[in-house]
Amino acid sequence: MAILAKRHDYGMRHGIAVAVLVIAGLGAFAGSAKAESGIASVYDYPQAVACGGRYDRNALTAAHKTHACNTKVRVTNKSNGRSVVVTINDRGPFVRGRIIDLSYAASKAIGMPFGLAPVTIEVMP
Repeated sequence: MAILAKRHDYGMRHGIAVAVLVIAGLGAFAGSAKAESGIASVYDYPQAVACGGRYDRNALTAAHKTHACNTKVRVTNKSNGRSVVVTINDRGPFVRGRIIDLSYAASKAIGMPFGLAPVTIEVMP
């Protein structure tokens, strides 16, 4: 709002330049993916999932505390560099220090079929 009010002070040419810079800046911000690092765990027990349906150990899915249902996320295992794209279909993990729970298939794809691993996750565009 302040930018629009100042546009009249600077004249039309400067107002357009300011508006273009603001829009360009917002576009760059919206397109950037924020990486998150932490510990991933594997969950492998039959249950209903938060986004509807049931857990499928053979699907490339994961649970995250805040990402919306059906969000695609790239998970990279920092120990070996392997990565997989998963779909968020559940909520969790609810253990302190963990950032994502992976299905059995997703964990196997990045070389951690059981246990924990240090990972980086990035939201896919």
